[in-house]
Amino acid sequence: MIIGTGIDLVDIPRFERTMAKTPRLLERLFAPSERTLRLPSLAARYAAKEALIKALGGSDGVHWIEIEIASEASGRPHFVLSGSTAAVVEERGIVTLHLTLTHDAGLAAAFVVAEGAPL
Repeated sequence: MIIGTGIDLVDIPRFERTMAKTPRLLERLFAPSERTLRLPSLAARYAAKEALIKALGGSDGVHWIEIEIASEASGRPHFVLSGSTAAVVEERGIVTLHLTLTHDAGLAAAFVVAEGAPL
């Protein structure tokens, strides 16, 4: 059963300017393992975090650095959640989060489907 969906689009040049102007955002928005990635990949991960918040229906109890986007050996992205963010997902009955990312032509996008147990 689908509990929620979320999508987000990020203008990569604008994201790069914002990150350059406010370097502390790197620590506020991204988990330590994400901070070494190139800016287009960070923009896609930012979009994924925004899309997750939309799929959850809001940001209550959600913290940016508790949302990590990791990659399987195949390159497939997935969420690694911790702290109160993981608790919010569990409380909402979500058992699986599906994630896709892309970045090309100056844009980064993410789409999330939050799935609950079948009825």
